[in-house]
Amino acid sequence: MDLRHLRYFVAVAEELHFGRAAERLTMAQPPLSQAIRRLETDLGVELLHRSTRRVDLTDAGRGYLARARRILAEVDEAAHEARRIAAGAVGHLTIGCVGSATYSLLPALSRGLSLELSGVDFSFRGEMLVPDQAAALRTGEIDLALLRPPIADLSLTVLPLRRDRLVVAVPADHPLAALPQVEVADLAGADLIVHSADRRSVMYDVVLGLFRDAAVEPRIRHEVGETSTLVTLVAGGLGAAVVPEPVTALALDGVAFRPLARPDAGVDLAIAHRTDRTEPHLARAVSVVRRIVQEPAA
Repeated sequence: MDLRHLRYFVAVAEELHFGRAAERLTMAQPPLSQAIRRLETDLGVELLHRSTRRVDLTDAGRGYLARARRILAEVDEAAHEARRIAAGAVGHLTIGCVGSATYSLLPALSRGLSLELSGVDFSFRGEMLVPDQAAALRTGEIDLALLRPPIADLSLTVLPLRRDRLVVAVPADHPLAALPQVEVADLAGADLIVHSADRRSVMYDVVLGLFRDAAVEPRIRHEVGETSTLVTLVAGGLGAAVVPEPVTALALDGVAFRPLARPDAGVDLAIAHRTDRTEPHLARAVSVVRRIVQEPAA
């Protein structure tokens, strides 16, 4: 059955006048009358009582009108939904965040994404290390990841967002807290808290590289899996830590953050997704995230 015939019938049934219905449909009256006759023939029932003075619905016509309206409403809604999906306006996305991005970016991302992509349902996972993020992207457990490169996985697309400077977190009563900035050499002999080597943390390699370049032997006392735990241990006086600058957003009592006296030292932040994921709402989310993250730098 041609959907046009349903629309023609609804217009005639609502107007109860072929002339007004034809005008509403911007068509001539004879083709409209023929289309309704063809519909009745196809159905094998009379939908309308016709006379020279008026048009009325039969009992079958009244029942058919109710169903026709629902069918057309569903068809229109399906078309609207398809257009919204194609435009990236609906869907669901889970975003996994590396520790430092969890504190500094997640609030702004949550607000910005909800505002600009109100039809997309977002959920977030915080405090993820890069190997865990890569595995979750591959399995579809998460759809996007804010992570710290490098990441050697050809199945993933990794787009740069920004570079974050490094700072040193020390207990507030530590002698290094009195310095305007901290050299790597100043950390010689200091107890250090680092991200876990067993979990292949990018920051672990970065920190060891800094000490290696400065010819200083690191005195590692504690290895942790989460950035929040790392900063909490610093607050407890258990050591110092080198962290990306966004971690200062934690603003934990008992912790002082001082710039690392190496302006060239830093870690990159990137957004990643599976290369074979091409959904419009994912592409739009990536664009929004890149703009939000890069706005402060701009």
